[in-house]
Amino acid sequence: MDKSGYYGQFGGAFIPETLNATLWQLNTAFAEVKEDSSFWTEYETLMSTYSCRPTPLTYAENLSSHFGGPRFYIKREDLNHTGAHKLNNVMGQGLLVQRMGKNRVIAETGAGQHGVATATMAAKLGYSCTIYMGEVDVARQRPNVFWMQQLGATVVPVKDGARILKDAINEALRDWSTNMDTTHYVLGTACGPHPYPEMVSYFQSIIGMEARNQILSQAGRLPKRIYACVGGGSNALGVFSGFLEDSSVELVGVEAGGEGLETNKHASRLAYGHGSVGVAQGYKTYFLQDEDGQMLETHSVAAGLDYIGVSPILAAYHEEKKIRFEAATDKEVLEATRLVMRMEGIIPALESAHALAGAFREAPQMNADDVIVINLSGRGDKDIFTIADALGDATWKSFIATKAEEYSA
Repeated sequence: MDKSGYYGQFGGAFIPETLNATLWQLNTAFAEVKEDSSFWTEYETLMSTYSCRPTPLTYAENLSSHFGGPRFYIKREDLNHTGAHKLNNVMGQGLLVQRMGKNRVIAETGAGQHGVATATMAAKLGYSCTIYMGEVDVARQRPNVFWMQQLGATVVPVKDGARILKDAINEALRDWSTNMDTTHYVLGTACGPHPYPEMVSYFQSIIGMEARNQILSQAGRLPKRIYACVGGGSNALGVFSGFLEDSSVELVGVEAGGEGLETNKHASRLAYGHGSVGVAQGYKTYFLQDEDGQMLETHSVAAGLDYIGVSPILAAYHEEKKIRFEAATDKEVLEATRLVMRMEGIIPALESAHALAGAFREAPQMNADDVIVINLSGRGDKDIFTIADALGDATWKSFIATKAEEYSA
């Protein structure tokens, strides 16, 4: 990265003039903590005592036997406090807010995990909190909305545009531009204007540090491949960071293939060249857009992957061929979710199940002495409505119908 926040041709800070001073302040504060070893010590201590770090690396013996190929190891970010990797970034930014002297935080969220994490951080550190969430995502992620509200956050349903993650980001940026003296925008993924891509990746790198030590300890060797789902890209950059300099380790990012890449109902930007370079939401990267630069509607069964853009860092790695990108369809994801539940007793988030689906697809072509790591970025209890509906569970449908009758009585 150069000093202006570019990764090759990607990144930068395309922002209204009113945000210049705020981003300058954030850049300065972040640059200071990177040089202060006591800050990282404080961060690691907080994550080890308040969250569940280091999260385990689980050998998935049953899956390994089932595929008869590589040994599967699963990095368990689903066991991190609030149920996903999101808290790593959020708590780091929360400590940074203390240094900047602000008292309010705002955030966007799609799957809701980042919103829950931000509301949790605000409760822990004593900030007021507002969460912006697309109206579509509010409906499909109702459990997370409930918990955000119980944690004291104000949840604002965004009714503009497609009413999903990109629209929530736009609304959060509007809020920030009018309340920047008191408010910090806790951006949830490695996108947006500089320094957010670098900052989010910095805090998420704790995943890769742990995973590298754990796989060397447990398997006695580096993995052949590492799989991670890719929406904005924070969990992928987190786990990949521990292995970027290892040429023997192939890094595989799995995007949302939705109903198929031959349709217009997916969110795959880098796999198979569906995205094109543009500027939006404060940064330059690959977006799903038309020839006039208008953003297209996206689709994924996983709300957290239902996004038009991708981290500029990942875009640069894509062009440098440091990371291979694939896509998994909704159908593959649901099949992977069912398989890992039944075989390992692990309930993955639908986002994370994209990484599982990518690994399951390629496992039959791998050897028995190969080792792979899958980053399980979050747990799936938040997806109970979506999963039960997609699997056509009759008992669940009956339960929902009964509850609806009770509430309407």
